[in-house]
Amino acid sequence: MSAAGPPQGAKAPSGGSEPRAAGSVGAKAHWHRRARHALAHSLRVRLVAMFLLLALAMTATFVFGMQYALRIGWRDAARPLVVDYVDRLAAEIGTPPDVERARAITQRLPVSVRISGPTVNWRSNPGEPDYDAQREARWSSDGPRFFERTLADGHHVRFGLNVQVWHDRPRFIGWATLGILLLLTAIAYARVRRMLRPLDDIRAGALRFGAGDFAQPITVKHAHRPDQLGELAATINTMGADIHQMLEAKRALLLAISHELRSPLTRARLNTELLPETPDVQPSREALLRDLALMRDLVTDLLESERLSSRHAALHTEEVDLSALVADVVGSLPAGAAVQQDVSTQLPHLALDATRMRLLVRNLLDNALRFTPAGGAPPVISAQPDATGGVQLVVRDFGPGVAEEQLSQLGQPFYRPDTARTREGGGVGLGLYLCRLVAQAHGGTFTVRNAQPGLEVVVSLPRLAAGQG
Repeated sequence: MSAAGPPQGAKAPSGGSEPRAAGSVGAKAHWHRRARHALAHSLRVRLVAMFLLLALAMTATFVFGMQYALRIGWRDAARPLVVDYVDRLAAEIGTPPDVERARAITQRLPVSVRISGPTVNWRSNPGEPDYDAQREARWSSDGPRFFERTLADGHHVRFGLNVQVWHDRPRFIGWATLGILLLLTAIAYARVRRMLRPLDDIRAGALRFGAGDFAQPITVKHAHRPDQLGELAATINTMGADIHQMLEAKRALLLAISHELRSPLTRARLNTELLPETPDVQPSREALLRDLALMRDLVTDLLESERLSSRHAALHTEEVDLSALVADVVGSLPAGAAVQQDVSTQLPHLALDATRMRLLVRNLLDNALRFTPAGGAPPVISAQPDATGGVQLVVRDFGPGVAEEQLSQLGQPFYRPDTARTREGGGVGLGLYLCRLVAQAHGGTFTVRNAQPGLEVVVSLPRLAAGQG
């Protein structure tokens, strides 16, 4: 059965009108969102907006104030002068009114004259509308109309402003005012931008400090006489230096303790191995060896984590066949540790630190095996090329998984979720942390997510690893 189409004779809608209209509406909405975001988050934009509002408020106050002041002072000052001047103009026209004199007045002054009466009816501007009586009433609320005079012979002479003169002049005053306002706004914006530029430096410096880069302090302009923003930058620099010093002291302490523990641990393991393997001593001997091995691994992991956490972590890179490396690590697992492999044979050879990558793969597999339930499906390790020319390494187990709120904490040093609190089942919380450091040292990413069931760890290694070149 064919699909139903439009009724016969119905005109198909235009192909481009609706998308264009939708795009126009979307662009307008996007512009409004950006403006609201800038007004809500940008201190620079808010200061300029406040400047504009203040300028408009001051202008309006000045204009209306001057108008009110002139309106109040009109009766006492200007009105008598205008009345006397109108009387003189009416006398100059004469009685009966002389049209030539009236025309001479209009040519000399920016006024219009209208004469009406029994013998003379003349207007200086025939096309001009009658004078606004309501506007005249505002100028003279009591007494005679001082723009109009009645002559002795019954003629009426009315004076008014010649608006044609104003129409003929270029109306650039409003545009000039708008241009000056825009110029002042641009100057104010540039000045505010220059004043607040140290905030950009402070933000960039805070991001560097947060990423562990304390080599470059925040630039303080006019350090000999800093302003408040300069003082803030100097205070943050001091705070960054203190934090850097504390981190270096912590790192040095861990390295020193780890180095110092190696020798007594080695001696304790040697003395334990020399104990007789008698039935009454053997259980204690094996338990002690397990604890010493755990302490040895902890010290090794601490040393390795401190080396990798440095910004200048030294990687001994070489071209590595990752598929062969994964197969070698899987083959070295203890007997009975089953792991499914899904590793492509077409993986690109990357410049990697083979020793650190072995550590990463081994730790990921140990973590997956640790949480694989008895009789459950074995963990799966896969490695496939990605779209960027790199490699994506994925290790998944089919265990209980981790609560969603704890996922962000995995990969942090000494962190163990609630399901792995016991030392027998959960280690000490450095395995995933070392994996994250190894991935980041190679310029890659480290992601942990629930696979339902189980946990999935994804390591993306770029084609140009951080250790290259």
